[in-house]
Formats: sequence, C-alpha cells, structure tokens
Amino acid sequence: MAKRIRLGALISGGGTNLQAIIDACESDRIDAEVVFVGSDTPQAAGLERARRHAIPVFVVDYRAVAHSFRQAPGAAELPPDFRLDEIRAQQGLLAKNADPTRLDEFLKIRAIAEAALLAAMQPFSFDLLVLAGFMRNLTPYFIDRVNADRAVPRIMNIHPALLPAFPGTDGYGDTLRYGCKVAGCTVHFVDYGEDSGPIIGQRAFPIRPEDTIETIRQRGLEQEWELYPECIQLFAEGRLKTVRMTHPLPGGKIFERTVVTILPKF
Repeated sequence: MAKRIRLGALISGGGTNLQAIIDACESDRIDAEVVFVGSDTPQAAGLERARRHAIPVFVVDYRAVAHSFRQAPGAAELPPDFRLDEIRAQQGLLAKNADPTRLDEFLKIRAIAEAALLAAMQPFSFDLLVLAGFMRNLTPYFIDRVNADRAVPRIMNIHPALLPAFPGTDGYGDTLRYGCKVAGCTVHFVDYGEDSGPIIGQRAFPIRPEDTIETIRQRGLEQEWELYPECIQLFAEGRLKTVRMTHPLPGGKIFERTVVTILPKF
C-alpha cells in the first residue's frame, strides 16, 4: 500500500471541494488523509462536513481580527517575527503604488490572522495544505512559514477559471461576461500573487448558447470535484516538480516563469 500523505484544508463556505477530497481519500483515489480543516468563518457549512468524518476543525475569524485591529490599531499585537518592509516588498496582492496606509493596514491585519492560523495548525503534522474555497489571499508571511523550502511548494488552490485568465473571486462569471466559448478550472500552487502560482492541472468545457451563470458554475464544480483530487494524487506520488523557465521575447527581453512539470509514473 502506498504511503498516505497528510492533508490540511482551509475553507470559507460550504466545502463541496472539501467533500470531494474527503471522499477521494476514503475511496483510496488519493493516497492521503485529511488531518484538519480550518476556516476564516465560524458559520462555514464545510466545518460540519469535516465533523461528520471526525476530522478536527478550528476557526480563525478574520472579520473579528480586522474589527479588533481597526478599533485600536495602536494596541494590536503583531507577530514578533513579522517584518512589514520585507512583506510589503514581497507581496503581489496589491499594487506597489497602492495607498501605503491602506496597504500596511491590510498586511498587519493579515499577519495577525495568519499567525493565529499557523498556531492552530501547529499541532498537526501535514504534507500539503489545500485551499478548498478559502476566500482569503495568503501573504508571504504565511506562505513562507508553510513552505519551509521555497523550491518545494506545499500550498495548493483551485480556481474557477482557466488561469492566467480571470483571477479573482468570480472566475466563472468573468468567463461568461467576456463572451468566452470555453470555461474551466485550474489547480495551482500558491505564490505571493493573486491566483498567479504555477499551474498543475486544468479542465475545460464548452459554453453552450443556452448556458447561464448558474449552469456554468454547476458544470464547473463537477469538473473541480474530479480535477482537485487528481492533482493532489500527483503530489502524493511525488510527481510534481517546479522548474524555472526562461523564454526570449522580441527586443532582447527575457520572460521568466516558474512552471510545474509532471513526472512520469514508475
């Protein structure tokens, strides 16, 4: 029997992708087990899905963290290892020319919340952290503490669009509004930007003339429920490798990008 890896999961809502992952683990389609589920929302319905499978759960209420900070920013306790200048330079979530006061507030609030997440995760040994509808972008503060080795990413996300098109929170909606003829979903590793990490796998499906946003989302979810477990299994088999690629561009410029290669199965 193959060695089973240990998965942690973060969610914000109903947890349908979480359920697909749990089901795949229990049916041995993934050589893995889910060892914890965390959420940024106390009312997340996906927490009950985890409880039904006797999976430990925890909540870090991001809204409460933000409210507490804004009530008394001077009294906020930032993590002792938080370096604002360093995180500000690394992050790719907000533009570098964004209002500095707003940017710094965002990064400080996220650092407090992410430190609480890391503390809640600390009792659990895990190999891979999967974001299953977790609606909070992660900052370099969190990412670098999960990815002890930057060459070996350990945070995976699924996105409702064919990246790099349509990052953000409404990928299926953006796909429809732009008049695209195909829609799809993407599994990728998480980096410092918004849905910009190296792509692991994608699924596409045609948009029909009679489709609505509701039918596209439903068909997209059905693809997600298959694709995400498949990509996790590739990780479990040790078949995902990140490599740095360079491509010459007109004018002597060079485009550099970290990509995922899928190794053959032996």
